[in-house]
Amino acid sequence: MNILDEQIPNEQRQLLKSWRYSVRHIGYDIGRKGMQDDEIIPLLRRLRQPTFFTLDFGFYERQLCHQRYCIVWMDIDEDETASFVRRLLRHAEFDTQAKRMGAVLDLSRRGLKVWRLHAEKEVYLSWIR
Repeated sequence: MNILDEQIPNEQRQLLKSWRYSVRHIGYDIGRKGMQDDEIIPLLRRLRQPTFFTLDFGFYERQLCHQRYCIVWMDIDEDETASFVRRLLRHAEFDTQAKRMGAVLDLSRRGLKVWRLHAEKEVYLSWIR
């Protein structure tokens, strides 16, 4: 299940849906409008293997790694969200839900920084694989 944070523009959600990606958008079809950051983690834990995409830097924290979800902080312009979500979901290291679980990612044009559950160090991955 792919979940978009509330601040991601609705046009980006529509674009992902036009590309046939299944997404839910906080405040539209999951959760409620105005959900606070501290309410999102409990929501993710209740869902089945969600990947949460956000533009909020506060979610890129090692201690948020959890075996039941993935968090992706996107350090990009909001109008690029859909293309980078698609890019991540096609990346060889993250192209299945199972590969994404337990990770917290920093996604940018330069590449990906990844914290994995129980990892000692953050790992850098390039877009080219």
